[in-house]
Amino acid sequence: MSGKLTLDDVRADVAELLYEDPAEISDEENLLDWGLDSVRIMSLVERWRTKGVEVTFADLAERPSLAEWWTVLEPKAG
Repeated sequence: MSGKLTLDDVRADVAELLYEDPAEISDEENLLDWGLDSVRIMSLVERWRTKGVEVTFADLAERPSLAEWWTVLEPKAG
């Protein structure tokens, strides 16, 4: 990664955990419907924290789509 988290990185990370093609997951889809559970969300939180993005489980769990996540992550991703 180039030091900055992008929406494509977020999509790829989610797709990897769900064993899906990133192109199959749209920005507006409810990720819980795809099988994303609390354990996987925590895994994403920890992954992104190691990249310097300060995000919490609650930030993501309350907003279960990529578009909603990006509104939280983008300001913290740089």
